[in-house]
Amino acid sequence: MLLQILFVLGSVFLLYSYLIYPFLLKYLLQKQQAPTAYATNEALPALSIVIAAHNEEKVLREKLDSILQSAYPQERIEILIGIDASSDLSALIAEEYQSKFAACQVFVFKERQGKIKIVNALVPRAQHALIVLTDANVLFTEQTLLQLQAPFSDPQIGLVDTTMKHYGLKNTGISVPESTYIAGEVLIKEAEGKLWGAMMGPFGGCFAFRKRCFEPIPEHFLVDDFYINMICIEKGLRCVTQTEAIVLEDVSNDLLIEFKRKIRISSGNFQNLRRFWPLLFKFNWVSFTFFSHKVLRWILPVFLVAMTLQILQKQDSSWFYQLLYFILLLIPISFIVDYMARKRDIHLVWLRFVIHFVSMNIALLIGMFRFFGGIRSSVWQPTKRHQ
Repeated sequence: MLLQILFVLGSVFLLYSYLIYPFLLKYLLQKQQAPTAYATNEALPALSIVIAAHNEEKVLREKLDSILQSAYPQERIEILIGIDASSDLSALIAEEYQSKFAACQVFVFKERQGKIKIVNALVPRAQHALIVLTDANVLFTEQTLLQLQAPFSDPQIGLVDTTMKHYGLKNTGISVPESTYIAGEVLIKEAEGKLWGAMMGPFGGCFAFRKRCFEPIPEHFLVDDFYINMICIEKGLRCVTQTEAIVLEDVSNDLLIEFKRKIRISSGNFQNLRRFWPLLFKFNWVSFTFFSHKVLRWILPVFLVAMTLQILQKQDSSWFYQLLYFILLLIPISFIVDYMARKRDIHLVWLRFVIHFVSMNIALLIGMFRFFGGIRSSVWQPTKRHQ
């Protein structure tokens, strides 16, 4: 009986979270009277750009060039770089730019800190009211900063997310399904922000927020961007996506690397759920988006396991369960077929969407178990790019 109940709930949650909720947002956005337009600040606000870098010599120079070549006036920018016990040339590269750009400050940490500690150390040192937190591997376009600051002309906006565009897509791995998934997430978050100012979590590679909203992130936390986002919402401010603020990133293509990253993010998700669960019981639009977009997806793997057990148990009871059992068998077959095809240099990209969905939900489940087992450190290795 319990499995049957979980089966029904899991089916509803799966359809609602991945299909009904996104289409509902699209419908409500179309019904909105007028599109959101952000006024342009007559006097451009000064920006403090914070970068935490660990062994980023391959991308750091290009990253800093993309900032300095921006259309944003250099005299309105300061850059704070935290070099986190790098064993490569990251510190030398950062210090080279410090010598060329007076408002660039480099902080070299001899012992490994992790991104959270670097952010907690550098944000209070920032001189300006708007903070741009960005990763070394995420590149700016000429217009990124100009567009990113525009929504802050509204004093009720506390955090603004960028829109990520991927390059380096390949058919040899999971970059296409991963990029497709993220593109869908951008549309959902854009709608949440425009409708209710309740965008559920920025793209961690680059977003901006008001310094006065910042609270030190618990050092054992794994997902800093969602924490900062929810702190802004707790303080009564709006969080939005600025679709015109484009940033560029080389998307991950390796399934195993992305699988490990998703495990870490999943553990961090549950840390944030433990911290911000009271927001679910405000019974407002924040509660609605938090539950519909995030919490349901975080707990869905538990229901998927229950659904699998129910199908295995009932496979001979009706044609319905026989059909589901057949579909279930196709999942391991998909992994085998993909493996054999890759051995022959044949890349079935459409098959990778199935593999990506299944793998990421398994990662979510493992991350949940790791959260319950206790997280002792937030230090992690940056995802390898340029694969």
